[in-house]
Amino acid sequence: MTDSVAIFSLLATVLAALAVGVGVLVLQRLNRLSSGRDDAALTLQTQLDALERGLRDALGRLEGELRGELREEFARSRQEAQTAALQQRDEQGRGAATLAQTLSGQVGSFGQTLGQNLTQSVQTLNQTLSQTLTTQIGQLTETQTRSLDAFAQQLKTVSDGLDGRFEQLRQAVEARLAALQQENGVKLDEMRKTVDEKLHATLEQRLGESFKLVSERLEQVHRGLGEMQTLAAGVGDLKRVLTNVKTRGTWGEVQLAALLEQILTPAQYATNVATVPGSGERVEFAIRLPGKDDNGFGETSPVWLPIDAKFPVEDYQRLVDAQDRADPVAVEAAAKALEGRLKDEAKTIRAKYVAPPHTTDFAVLYLPTEGLYAEALRRPGLTDTLQRDYRVTLAGPTTLAAMLNSLQMGFKTLAIEKRSSEVWAVLGAVKTEFGKFGDALAHTKKKLQEATNSIDKAEVRTRAVGRKLKSVEALPSGEALALLGADGGEGGETGDGDAEEELV
Repeated sequence: MTDSVAIFSLLATVLAALAVGVGVLVLQRLNRLSSGRDDAALTLQTQLDALERGLRDALGRLEGELRGELREEFARSRQEAQTAALQQRDEQGRGAATLAQTLSGQVGSFGQTLGQNLTQSVQTLNQTLSQTLTTQIGQLTETQTRSLDAFAQQLKTVSDGLDGRFEQLRQAVEARLAALQQENGVKLDEMRKTVDEKLHATLEQRLGESFKLVSERLEQVHRGLGEMQTLAAGVGDLKRVLTNVKTRGTWGEVQLAALLEQILTPAQYATNVATVPGSGERVEFAIRLPGKDDNGFGETSPVWLPIDAKFPVEDYQRLVDAQDRADPVAVEAAAKALEGRLKDEAKTIRAKYVAPPHTTDFAVLYLPTEGLYAEALRRPGLTDTLQRDYRVTLAGPTTLAAMLNSLQMGFKTLAIEKRSSEVWAVLGAVKTEFGKFGDALAHTKKKLQEATNSIDKAEVRTRAVGRKLKSVEALPSGEALALLGADGGEGGETGDGDAEEELV
């Protein structure tokens, strides 16, 4: 029983402490709520609910612990009763049951009372908190209403002031805009006049320049038309040259003449030469080669190399047209016609212009275009046939230039051979003069050797005089000049020379 009383006392103490803690917490929350709003009230309500749940849990745990201790106590009591006297077992059991029922009832009533007290406390706290919050919210609402009224009054005052200022500003801006519009109108009129004047002047200038440029271009067009007419006339002349047989021959001769003039000297070739004695046939060009009786320069009896220019343009044009049409039959026919034409020309040249020993045993058939020359070379065996049967060599512009350059080198070699005797005579004269130069050089060397010996002797005597004067104290230069009567320069040098001669 003593332990039960102690347990009840402990339980009452714990409950009192919990009640005090709850009261303190409620007071702290009320103090905090004096400066908070609705969200604080909600937070407090939540915390109170949590506290109530915590108290209920604590009471449940205490009740459980109390029941456990009571059961232990009853167990000990039963054990003691059994050991003390088995007779009292029934009475003690009934007493223990009665005590357990009593204690259970007391604990239940105490828990019920404590729950009711806590519920009443929470309700009281809620009512107090609600009243406090309602009062504070009302006060806060009144304060905010007064503040809003004051702010509205101030805002109205400021708005009235701003309206007055805006009105003044609007009037000032309108006045300024009117002045600016007036000024801008005046300036725009001035600018319009200036721009009109400048545009008029610029337009007149540009129009004048444009008309001038158009006139110049028209003049250039007229000149171009004149040049085109001239070019058309030239093309027509060229066409006539290329279509007329005689004119084509003349064009080939002109080209051949230009090539000969560029490479050979006028003395190395001739035009319209009768290469066959007693014949009236004259070849267009012939190169003068040295004969046997003229010591290598052909001045007495030259040997001629005939060169004739031919331009069978009709046959060549038919060949080119057939190649453009890609007609192999026509190409072969045109090529054979060109081959026959070249053979006929070679036969004519062989009969008219080749007559050894007055000429070389061959002549040159000049074809004035590289295309025509290439077509002639493309025919198999044509060049060999012309050289073997007709003693005629085909040559295009490039080939003839190479041939003429080779002949020019031969002419130079012959010229060198002719003047070789003169060169030897000049070399003999040079050798004689060089011998005289050697003698003069030996004489000069002898004189230089004598001068060197004289200088060596003078150096020996100078060193001997220096050894003799080694013990004599030297005077300052000023005193020495005064003593020797020399004023410097050439006179001083002369005096020194005389003194040295006397010492010697």
